[in-house]
Amino acid sequence: MSHVVVIGAGVGGLATAIRLAAAGHRVVVHEQAGVVGGKLGVYERAGYRFDTGPSLLTLPRVFDDLGLGLTPERLDPVVRHVFPDGSVLDSSSDPDVFRERIADAFGRAAADDWAAFWARAEQIWAASWGPVLQRPVTAATLLRLSWRVKDLRAIAPGASLRGLGRRYLRDPRLRVLLDRYATYTGADPRRAPAALAAIPYAELAFGGWYLPGGLGTLGAALARRARSLGVEIVLDSPVAAIEQSGGRVSGVRLDNGLHAAADVVVSNVDALVTYRDLVPSAGRVAGLADRSLAGFVLLLGVRGATPELAHHTVFFPRNYDAEFDAIFGDPGRGRRARPADNPAIFVTRADDPAVRPDGREAWFVLVNAPPHGSGWNAVDWRRPGLAPAYQDRILALLARRGLDVRDRLEFAEVRTPADLAAATGAPGGSIYGTAGGLMRPPNRGPVPGLYLVGGSTHPGGGLPMVTLSARIVATQIEADLRQRS
Repeated sequence: MSHVVVIGAGVGGLATAIRLAAAGHRVVVHEQAGVVGGKLGVYERAGYRFDTGPSLLTLPRVFDDLGLGLTPERLDPVVRHVFPDGSVLDSSSDPDVFRERIADAFGRAAADDWAAFWARAEQIWAASWGPVLQRPVTAATLLRLSWRVKDLRAIAPGASLRGLGRRYLRDPRLRVLLDRYATYTGADPRRAPAALAAIPYAELAFGGWYLPGGLGTLGAALARRARSLGVEIVLDSPVAAIEQSGGRVSGVRLDNGLHAAADVVVSNVDALVTYRDLVPSAGRVAGLADRSLAGFVLLLGVRGATPELAHHTVFFPRNYDAEFDAIFGDPGRGRRARPADNPAIFVTRADDPAVRPDGREAWFVLVNAPPHGSGWNAVDWRRPGLAPAYQDRILALLARRGLDVRDRLEFAEVRTPADLAAATGAPGGSIYGTAGGLMRPPNRGPVPGLYLVGGSTHPGGGLPMVTLSARIVATQIEADLRQRS
């Protein structure tokens, strides 16, 4: 039996702890906050309950072997898409149903285009699921993967998601729909790799799901399962450093000065923070300088019912590129990042009495935003007046798009990237971790006995990828410990 310290009680940290405890190891989790869940946050007020992090569960099967007893409910539509011309498209996890909905909304030619794209996305998924998403991968090991030529052709190294959409989809609304999936990794669709077409395939082939009571219940379920296996979860316990002895990790030093010994340390902290603050590695920090996008969030308590909303509804702007130009900035042209004037607006409204009072609705409203900071690619979200002014703008934009809720509000709470950074330690409040895109830092750290888990490391952000990350890390640890013994 080995002694394992996990830094961070996010989904990745808790899922790793469960796997290692089930394998017979002694596991202690140190969490800097007073609650578990990491970015899987929950806010409650006056009978309302809001998920402040992820709002959609995909690939629920990745949780099956953790023993959580989850009972997710399939969503239909997965997402309702509202376009500037007034057209509406409801996505479905049944490919035949979705094609017919596309045909009804945009015409048969658009549906045929989507069918051709879907076949390509399926090839990308098949080429990625086994050799990439479930195994340790680095840039070096990618070169040695035994992909067949047709797999490489499907993944299209060097091509962008935007380019793939332009190749297959003639209807501009379907192109916009595809572009949005790049933001699932915090990336710009004009630069995101074509391989990210695996994301819409996973969402629409395996379904979008909701957990009754909100997705925040997942964090509680992970913590209960971990404790039932003997995992000790220590809250309000920040870690100051990962310590080494004899060329490998020896434990962690807590903020209170105490040393917690360990044979293995698993960091569920963002990779940039791990390599900048906990185990300094200048070379690895340099490769993590680019942050993914962040999010500006409104939590709205709303009187009455809004039948035009699905569980998830996205309202697209007329010029989607202008949003990405604003959020990511352009130093070559002297353009700093800034809040987008007319962004896509994503509204989550669960028809679940457990999350709102009778006759009321709890709305989670999200728009993409630059991270918090002072560089050219960031915004100082603490600047006086910025957050309330941007809240007013988003509510006015919703009204212009046919959903004026301002006279129905009981309250509005704002969550900026600065708030997420303070609550979770995510650099700049980046939702999907540093180094957004396809390649993330490897799960095995530069010091023997150190491992990284979570959205900032392989295989990426989002609940299913983070959970697969935990599986990869636990498997690596078991293999390395056997080799040492």
